Amino acid sequence: MTKTALLAGHRSLIVGGGSGIGYATAELLLSEGATVTIAGRSAEKLQVAADKLAALADANGGAIQWVSCDVMNGADVRKAVEIAEGGIKLDSAVTVPGGGHFRPVLGYPDDLFSAEVDMNIRPQYLVLKYAGLAMVRAGGGSIIAVSSTAAKFSSRYLASYCAGKAAVEHLVRVAADELGAKNIRVNAVGPGLTRTDATEGMFANTALIERFLAQQPLHRAGEAVDQARAIRFLAGPESSWITGQCLTVDGGHTLRSFPDCRDVAMSILGEEVFAAADRGEVI
Repeated sequence: MTKTALLAGHRSLIVGGGSGIGYATAELLLSEGATVTIAGRSAEKLQVAADKLAALADANGGAIQWVSCDVMNGADVRKAVEIAEGGIKLDSAVTVPGGGHFRPVLGYPDDLFSAEVDMNIRPQYLVLKYAGLAMVRAGGGSIIAVSSTAAKFSSRYLASYCAGKAAVEHLVRVAADELGAKNIRVNAVGPGLTRTDATEGMFANTALIERFLAQQPLHRAGEAVDQARAIRFLAGPESSWITGQCLTVDGGHTLRSFPDCRDVAMSILGEEVFAAADRGEVI
């Protein structure tokens, strides 16, 4: 079997596939003959992405389609899974969305902390649930969550993000333990510093990027395709005996430590948020 045909007949859903890591993953899957459904909130972004990917799909015998999906909404996720399944099967599902904001751990408004944790774990659970149900019907499949190095070590001033990503990785382990009997594998990829549309503002701060790179044995930033290659591996037959794992793709960053970003957080939030937390006051 040629490389381009390795994933012929493989059907994949990529939530967050309109740009960045999700888009790069779609490229790799399509280059090997898969049928890929990209999903996300922005119909315009998805349409543009699908148009760009169409030639790659045609050249390798696959197909590309898109569906609008609010990944915080269970009904939307269920619909996206059904479209990706196409009345046939679903072989793999990838969930990219998540995020957080710099803040001192004592300076979160109560509801903001919960909302940011939920922003990271709820999409992963909903895709796991509805893709997992489809895979039970099909007799198996592979689910890949996009986590972060923030799940591995303390990332100061990103407490909600760290908590949410740590929850993602433990959900992966529990789900893998339960679903293995159904021939469903559940794994995660943990990106380090990676250049995407979402991190564009961060990469504009050269001094901050150098601070990160100083903590990495491999002295370069990651690109979306670095993460996509790991996701492709976990989606495909090469990883058929791997489940419940997080493949960290970070240039070795987690061998060292997260840089101090207090000055960056203060420039975004203002000094008073930090000063109040330092005084033991609520603002």
